[in-house]
Formats: sequence, C-alpha cells, structure tokens
Amino acid sequence: MPRLAAPTIAGRAAGTLARARDCLLAQQDETGWWKGELETNVTMEAEDLLMRRFLGVPLDDVLEPTAAWIRRQQRADGTWAKFYGGPGDLSTTIEAYAALRLAGDPSDAAHLRLAREFILEGGGLASSRVFTRLWLALFGEWSWDELPALPPELIFLPSRVPLNIYDWACWARQTIVPLTVIAAHRPRRDLGFTLDELRVAGEPAALPDAAPSLWARRFARLDRVLKAYERRPNRRLRREALRRAAAWIVRRQEADGSWGGIQPPWVYSMMALNVLGYGTDDPVMKAAFAGLDGFTVTEGGLRRLEACQSPVWDTALAMIALSDAGLPGDHEALRRAGDLLLHEQILVSGDWSVRRPALRPGGWAFEFENDNYPDIDDTAEVVMALRRLARGPLDGADRVVPQGMSADFAGATPQRASAGRDRAISRGLEWLLDMQCGDGGWGAFDADNTRELICELPFCDFGAVIDPPSADVTAHVLEMLGGEGLEHHERARRGLRWLMKAQLADGSWFGRWGANYVYGTGAAVPAAVAAGVSPRDPSIRRAVGWLATHQNGDGGWGEDLRSYDDPAGWSGRGESTASQTAWALLALLAAGEQDSPTVERGVAFLCETQTPSGTWDEPFYTGTGFPGDFYINYHLYRLVFPVQALGRYVQAVQGDGDHEGAGT
Repeated sequence: MPRLAAPTIAGRAAGTLARARDCLLAQQDETGWWKGELETNVTMEAEDLLMRRFLGVPLDDVLEPTAAWIRRQQRADGTWAKFYGGPGDLSTTIEAYAALRLAGDPSDAAHLRLAREFILEGGGLASSRVFTRLWLALFGEWSWDELPALPPELIFLPSRVPLNIYDWACWARQTIVPLTVIAAHRPRRDLGFTLDELRVAGEPAALPDAAPSLWARRFARLDRVLKAYERRPNRRLRREALRRAAAWIVRRQEADGSWGGIQPPWVYSMMALNVLGYGTDDPVMKAAFAGLDGFTVTEGGLRRLEACQSPVWDTALAMIALSDAGLPGDHEALRRAGDLLLHEQILVSGDWSVRRPALRPGGWAFEFENDNYPDIDDTAEVVMALRRLARGPLDGADRVVPQGMSADFAGATPQRASAGRDRAISRGLEWLLDMQCGDGGWGAFDADNTRELICELPFCDFGAVIDPPSADVTAHVLEMLGGEGLEHHERARRGLRWLMKAQLADGSWFGRWGANYVYGTGAAVPAAVAAGVSPRDPSIRRAVGWLATHQNGDGGWGEDLRSYDDPAGWSGRGESTASQTAWALLALLAAGEQDSPTVERGVAFLCETQTPSGTWDEPFYTGTGFPGDFYINYHLYRLVFPVQALGRYVQAVQGDGDHEGAGT
C-alpha cells in the first residue's frame, strides 16, 4: 500500500470519523445507554435447550428456532467451533449434536453424521471436558461416579482456608456452589434418546492428564477419598451444607433474575434450586426465566442467547470514543449517558468485600443488574467517561431520567449534579485504589484472588478459575489515574512497576480480556505514557517495534484467538479487524507515532474498510471470556474503538480545532 501524504490521510480520516461518529450516536438508546450484542458459540443455545428439558418446561416455542441457529453455525466439516474461523471443538460439537437430537434431527442425517465422525475421531464422549460430561450425567448419559467429586460441604470452609469458595474467581465461584448441590443429588432426567453412537469402545471412562503435576496427583487421591464420603455422607452435615448453599445461591440472584449476569451460574443455579424442590412457578425461578428472555435474540426465525450483556461497559467506551471524536462535554448524548452511569454506581457490598471487609463500595459493574460483582475494569472506564463531561450538566427539565433514578439526583441543579459526579468519581477512586492486589496489579473482580492451587483440582479443565492481576485491567486503572492527575500516587507507582514487569521480551503484553497481545499492548502503552513513562523509553520503543512488525500487508492488525494456546504461531497474527487495528493505533498514537508510515497505513485500512453505514464488518471474535476456552464477539467493538483511534489520530495531526467534518 503506497504511503499517502499526511494532509490527505488526515482528511480521509476525518471523513471516516464523522460517519462512524454519527453511526455510533444513532445507536444510543433514548435513556442514554449503548449496548452491542455479545455473540458467543452454540454451547449457549445447546445448554439452554438441555436445561429446559431438565426442568421439564415446554420447548414448543424455542426448540426449532434455536435448533435452526445451531444448524446455521455448523461448519462445512460438520463441526462447531469455539470462535469464528477457529478449528472444530470436540465438546462444543458434542453439545450441539445433543441439542439437535433433542430437536428431532435423526442421528443418520448428513449433518449429524459428519459431526459424529469428528466426535469419534476425537475420542468420543470420554474425551470431552468435565462440564460437557456433567451435562451428559444429568440425563444418564454419563456416570456420576466418573465425574470429580464436588461435595456441598465446601461451603463450610472459611475464607482463610485453601480451596474455600472465595479462592475461586467470582464467575467460577457462582458456578461451583450450585454444582455442588446438583452433584449431591445426582439427578437423572429423561432425554428421550441415547447418545451411545458417540462412544468409543475401549476408551477409559475419563482420560488422564498426560503429565499430571504433584498437586494434581494429590488431588486425584483426594478425589477418591471424597467419592468414598459421597457414598455415605454425614446426613446432618449434608443437610446443613445444602441449606447454606441454597441460601447462598438465592441471596446472589440479581434484580433481573440472573446470577452474575452470565450464563454458567444462571443455568446451574436454576437446576440446583430445582433439585432442592423449587418448582418452575416459584418466584425465584420465574424471575430467572424472565431474565433469560432479556438475553434472547430472535430474528428471521432464529433464536440465540447472549452469554452476557455489557451496557455499562459499552456506554463508558462510547462516551470516551465520542469525546475523542470531538463531541463537547455538554453534548446531550454524553449528558444522558453520564446520568445513566451515575445511577449505575454500586453502593452495596458484594463478594469482593470478603477480601476487603473495611472498604466502602463504589464501583461499577459490566451489566445493569450485577450489584454483587462490580469490577475494576468497568469502574476505571466509567471514571474516565464521567471526566469527559462538562462541569454543568443539562438542566433537569431537559434531561431524560432513567427509570428508578433517585429523586434528589433527578431534580438536581447543574451545580448539584456536578457535585454528584465528583462524589461518585471520588468514591469510585477510593474503591479502585483499595482493590489493588498485594503485588501491585489489579484483577477484574476481586483483590488477591491468586491461589493457583485451585487450578490443579480435577474439575478445573475448562476456563480460568482464578482472577489474578492482568496487564489490560491494570493498564486501564493506570490510564484513569493518570487522567486524574494521580500518576505519582503510591498506588499508581506500584501499579506501573507491575505493568512494566509484565511486558514480554518481544515488547508486547498479554491480553486477558481481549485478543490478545494486540489488546494487551494497545492498553499498556497508553497507560504507561499516562503514568509518566516517556514515549522514548526503551520499553515503549520495544512495544512500537512489536506492533510495526506485526502489521498486516493490508495495513491493519489482527490476532487469531489460537494465540492463547500457541503464542509462538499466532501472537499478533491473524486477519485484520477494525477493533484490533484500533487497539494498535491507540498504542502507537500514545507513543507519538502519528506521523509514521505504520500509523498512516493503519488509518488508511480503517478508511478503506468502513461500510456505507459508517461501521465495520467484523465476524471475528476479539473478546475473551476464558483464555483458550471461551470467546466473545462484542458487536460494538468494531465501531467504538475505531472512533476512539480515529478521533485521537485526527486530534494529533490537526490539533484541537475543527476535525474536517468530525465536529458536532
């Protein structure tokens, strides 16, 4: 691609930015929020159908449109993958196969025959992950004896004792507690057919780790002891454990009926309560079903489910992007969004307070209704977004007030509302600073959730189960602290030291919550510069060099999710996407590279690939749930991050004046 003169590329960038800005503005809800779809793999839909079968609820309205969606996602080789463009995945394919059999597809149908061949070549049911075999056990297609023991007495362990429930990351904790209830009851419901055709003769009941660690071998012995206890548990102890587990589960149901606002604890909590005697007409269960309806997308005769929703996260990112695009701080769209975010601050304690009992609440969550689990990443982005607002908000008569907003804020004068914003930011900062881990970094939901011993348990073969500090979350906190003028705060200095130590030898950073080294580097460089590191510092120059080396021939950046499993083969490599290109540009711009050919080619890629509607096509998944196991296509990422990157580029090359069409 030939290098374009700076004024030419800047003008094209400004026009591209204006169209993208208008597209983003048009997607704002009238009450102030943005929310893009979170697309995942078909295990969401397959497990939804299996859960409904387990609970005995009618499937008439959901079965065929859900099955149609699952069929549409099948690849030409008969498999289902964990992410777009990825290889076929055994467990995902098994669950999709079971769901389509439930929908009435015959086992000898061509599409299921192809899937079955892949499953058998991969070792059959015995080679699937523990969670898949657990679903099979619910319907008698796998033996409970061949699953790792999960006694509900785990609920008794105090937080200071290893392997207690608070050693698990919040998402795993919310899943494990209901699973202990289910495992204690060992239910077996009727599936209506068998999956014997997916078994491989002569295979062991459960395939062992090829090279188990010392602790893995010890836990395997412990598992045998626990299974012996399971055959004759102490009845009094078991009753009390189940009572406490049930109370723990019910206490953590959110206002929207979910658990944690995410699919795994949601479905397992519903089944756990059901085996405890909660009927589907119980208020707790009715609220759970109603909440699932809100996570369901139905269009064109197809039905799919979101594993999660991200309105707070999306709204904060959109506000920052639009501000970077030139919207003034008193723009109505930013005001309405700011009002909403102020209302969403969480002022009650959650599970995080187990590690920080004296800390006042003050964070924000990913979702609208997730008061038990505010997170550090969202809180940092929300604070940065709120700082983009002008001091005096819109008069109360002109503002759209979200339903449920407190009366004192809804009727606030500009001065009172400004003070309310400052108080919210101050309290959020207090919460964020004290959620710093002992090593100086920040995790996502908990402080010091780093006990790796739990990862050796036989049950932990899928997904991250602890929440240690990550470069991307730590970077977002540091960038926010820099914007607050707190880069010299002792907590910020410790965080910066942690971040710089986390840089890899090649100059990149690992990305925990986005794909992957491009995401981590795109977050770390702006944060380091905001925290006082010079753009000429060797660490920043190594990062710039890594990004330049990994730019694709079309000018963009992309990274395949297989980089989590095979960094040598995939780190920084993959088909170009708009979101990943924007992440790379954000880092390069923070490093002062706005006039470099590398940046110009990246900006040109965004200009040339924009759709007529102002957004970008992005079928690839660039969000991470569990590295190596579960991924997300955030549909708003393809728009919000390019707006942010283009806005900063235009500002860098043209100054703070008019943006050649990108103004308001």
